Amino acid sequence: MPSTDTVPLVSPGVSLRGRGILLLITLCGAAFLEGIDVAMFNVALPVIRADLGLGTTQLQWILSAYVIAYGGFMILGGRLGDRLGRRRVFLVALAVFIAFSLAGGVAGEGWMLVLARFATGVAAAFMMPAGLAIITTSFAEGAARNRAVLIYSGIGAAGFSLGLVAGGLLTAIGWRWVFFAPVVLGAVILVGALALLPRDPGDRTDVPVDAAGAVSLTAGIVLTVLAVEQASHGAAAAVWAAAGAVAALLMFGLRQRRSRAPLIPTTFLRSRALLRAYVGAGSLAAGFMGFQFIVVLYLQELRGWTALQTALAMVVLAIDAVLAPTVTPRLVARFGTWPVAVGGLGFAALSYLLFLPVAPDWTYALMFPSFLALGLAFTLAYGPLTIAATDGVADEDQGLTSGILYTFFQFGAALGLAATSAALTIAAALEPIDAYRAALLVPLGFAVLGIIASLVGRPRRRAKASAHVLDRGRLSP
Repeated sequence: MPSTDTVPLVSPGVSLRGRGILLLITLCGAAFLEGIDVAMFNVALPVIRADLGLGTTQLQWILSAYVIAYGGFMILGGRLGDRLGRRRVFLVALAVFIAFSLAGGVAGEGWMLVLARFATGVAAAFMMPAGLAIITTSFAEGAARNRAVLIYSGIGAAGFSLGLVAGGLLTAIGWRWVFFAPVVLGAVILVGALALLPRDPGDRTDVPVDAAGAVSLTAGIVLTVLAVEQASHGAAAAVWAAAGAVAALLMFGLRQRRSRAPLIPTTFLRSRALLRAYVGAGSLAAGFMGFQFIVVLYLQELRGWTALQTALAMVVLAIDAVLAPTVTPRLVARFGTWPVAVGGLGFAALSYLLFLPVAPDWTYALMFPSFLALGLAFTLAYGPLTIAATDGVADEDQGLTSGILYTFFQFGAALGLAATSAALTIAAALEPIDAYRAALLVPLGFAVLGIIASLVGRPRRRAKASAHVLDRGRLSP
């Protein structure tokens, strides 16, 4: 790794031209890498299980290992980026991501895959908030930053959508290519990152990191998801998991009040604007993951579609890759950040409502409006929620707020998946199509929760200020 002294510093206020656009492309590549990696792996799961002879429990832990590591270490990763330097953390995390993707591709046992996915999740937890923080500190708050964030979030979401198709194609060749492909893409991004990422202005290693707080928060997240998942299997296990979650989260809260350097300063927890952004992002992810789970089961198990046919059917979700960088900035400039975000959450609710009358013989033409609405939901909601979560936050805390945002997103995804799975299990006595319809109420409920959270106490002045910033290209008073 070259000395940071040889890497030019990109000063806040860089434009989307020349070196600035190359920097953005590199960081968007990392977001795309993370999204496509998750999507490709999910599509390949049935083939992996058949090839390695894995049981359902092992398969679940391969999935859970990544989600737990990603969601549980995200805030710690963001804070370490603030402390140790975002360039340094990003490069090391990307290198680890590449190494363990390669390890997963050569794994011959289930436990090896669990270890590889856990390590990959930890690497993503450090890489993603560092990458977003580099964007929000390199581009001046206003038009340039907002457009950069919208492009970044749109490409990341598109990575997941296109990853469904790529996963289907690569799995047809051999499931190990689902691991090897991210290695190749990651290596290209690493070369660009070494040349383009701005050097860190200096670390803050004199300030301690609240590792105990990170452990208690991770435990609280894991136990909360476990409590929801166990609710359909037995009350006793669910109650014990819920009690453990409450205890861990209470311990985390007390730790934050007493620590000299808390993992999450109380100012973040008192900011209604930031909390609305975090909850909105978590609700968006929860609804999406639950909905996708139902759709995949419906198409593959009830309708007999292949993994590739399912992926191609949902590729319309990638429309956000085109619209988020082009249309969304104009809408935010015209209407403000929060109205656009609420509109996106509204499209998510519409998507689930449109799919609610699903029947065993539905044509693709009947499904398409629901998929299109969900693509528009991510187009309108994901980027503006990211802007809202980083707007007005000091540069030294951009990694932290990025980590909190991604934690809510991953926690929401895990919670939505667990709740939807529990609903399907509870409705197992019904006809399959009726069970799917009943379970669809879960993502719909999360979408409504996101709308309510985004509307309660929303300051109109702030929304107008965001539009003013985009129109004039400078910070408004």
